[in-house]
Amino acid sequence: MTIASDIHHIDLDNGCVLLIDKPLRWTSFDVVNKIKYAIKQEYGVKKFKIGHAGTLDPLATGMLIVCVGKYTKEIPSLQESQKTYEGTFTLGATTLSCDLEHEPENFMPYTHITLEQIEQARNTFMGPIMQIPPTFSAVRINGQRAFSLARQGQEDIPIQAKPVQIYRFDLPHVHLPQVDFIIECSKGTYIRSIARDLGHLLGCGAYLSALRRTACGGFTLDQAFNFSELIPANAPEKELRRKRNFDL
Repeated sequence: MTIASDIHHIDLDNGCVLLIDKPLRWTSFDVVNKIKYAIKQEYGVKKFKIGHAGTLDPLATGMLIVCVGKYTKEIPSLQESQKTYEGTFTLGATTLSCDLEHEPENFMPYTHITLEQIEQARNTFMGPIMQIPPTFSAVRINGQRAFSLARQGQEDIPIQAKPVQIYRFDLPHVHLPQVDFIIECSKGTYIRSIARDLGHLLGCGAYLSALRRTACGGFTLDQAFNFSELIPANAPEKELRRKRNFDL
């Protein structure tokens, strides 16, 4: 697979991939749209194929694979690949979205939680599991996205559990209320759901407070470009769309 060294060495005829370290608060669409504009300016083209392989939420950073030209055909196989995430869970509260998109609420005591209890809870997630996506997610229910129903105030949204697989779940640092993690998982795994379910098992609530994708599609983050260095500073801000994708 051809990896472009920078925006000035893209093979539009044969296609390539760009490995991007996505900035915080950018949607995956923002990144693709910004790159699309830069390529149009650099090569004087109006139409070409471009897309990303696996959405990253605006509140997450890290590996985003952008496929250009013929390599857009590789998007389905790249999306099926195993992914690795690092981040932090915060114990002692919950949020509507299971992350910091919403304010923490339902505060509960957590200082009594022991490392042994956290380790026991962690073990329940290993291997193949059935996972219920968050209410604020892109799961379709009778033709509507779950997050649309949630925004309308609907309660008890019937989201079905889905099979996912957790290959690795390490806890390198525990400094309550923060619990740092490394998770390797299958496509479709919601890290926000793991935060929610971990808090439920511990009886103190939890939410995802930081997330960074470090590997995807066989690529690792040390191969990725810093986005601010890759894209010209004059790429227009009007290309950006601040709309959440709810896909983590």
